[in-house]
Amino acid sequence: MRVQRALLLITLLLPALAFAHKASDSYLTLQAHSDSHRISGQWDIALRDLEIAVGVDVNQDGAITWGELKQRRPALVQHVLSRLTVTAEHGTLQQVCPLKDTGLQVDNHVDGAYAVFTLAGDCGITPDAVNIDYRFLFNHDAGHQGLVDMRFDGQSQGVALSSAHRTQTLSADGAGGFAALFTFFRQGVHHILVGYDHILFLLTLLFPAVLVWRAGGWQPEDSIRVALIETLGIVTAFTITHSFTLALAALGVVNLPSWLVESGIALTVAIGAASNLMPTIFPKRWIMAMVFGLIHGLAFASVLADLGLGGTDLVLPLLGFNLGVEAGQAIIVLVFVPTAYLLRYTRGYRKVFVPFGSLVIIAIAAVWFVERISVLWY
Repeated sequence: MRVQRALLLITLLLPALAFAHKASDSYLTLQAHSDSHRISGQWDIALRDLEIAVGVDVNQDGAITWGELKQRRPALVQHVLSRLTVTAEHGTLQQVCPLKDTGLQVDNHVDGAYAVFTLAGDCGITPDAVNIDYRFLFNHDAGHQGLVDMRFDGQSQGVALSSAHRTQTLSADGAGGFAALFTFFRQGVHHILVGYDHILFLLTLLFPAVLVWRAGGWQPEDSIRVALIETLGIVTAFTITHSFTLALAALGVVNLPSWLVESGIALTVAIGAASNLMPTIFPKRWIMAMVFGLIHGLAFASVLADLGLGGTDLVLPLLGFNLGVEAGQAIIVLVFVPTAYLLRYTRGYRKVFVPFGSLVIIAIAAVWFVERISVLWY
């Protein structure tokens, strides 16, 4: 009885996920040249994050207008530039580059509107390496990350900065290039663990991995070997296809509207949950994982696409990010499957958690779908 109540409580908490949104990221691009003391670039910050950090919605009507953004520009510039320190290095010399705001625009990313601050500054020395100290929004959102594209004479190096890793030095000779592998590995882990739609989709496929449909209902799977093979097949199929479309989308070969991809993700979550209620219609779950993995890979690529990396500059970030996504998935599998296997004989798991949890997830996915497709009417 206690197990059943615990499972029911967990299921009742799931609706809170319906109000989740994409993890908070900003996108900083900086450029330096071997024949100049100057550094320039742009910093894309979500309007919702600026509202949290400084306050932009002057009339508090829930909508941020261009007029309000221009009105609050001095306060915004002062705040964001105080949270970023760029230091040029040349040999043993170090010099802070005083960045100034040179323009303001608005651009749309996959998760909404962003303010784009164009920046420029004179470092006083020609930078052959740049140290970036990033401190924006961490006091409000510890999960926030700054995705940085540092370009020396057009050659890009990408890193991800977080509350736990706020500084990074990147050099013109590419010595800091492998930092991209490790920082984007962390970004991949972070992205999957806070990507509630990806988590719910994976979990819906894993719900019956320790069960077998027999005599019109879910029954416990007696063989751990069969359960592990089922789980391995699902995860492998999902990994292969989402890695494929992640690479294609990040390289710009495939480019679909963000509303279409995100709406498709919501549908995959709903269908994955529905398959637990109608298992005879979806007998091969690894095939579902493989097909729907194609869509999830397009969503994973949005992080790298927004950063603007491309070509050979994308290799290490792409590899690191994909490995991080796989590590994040492995964490979910290693936590969920052993727990589900231990509970597979309980009525609470088979009769309450799987069916009722699947219904709740369908409802959450429906909310996401409506929210994401509604951009067509605005």
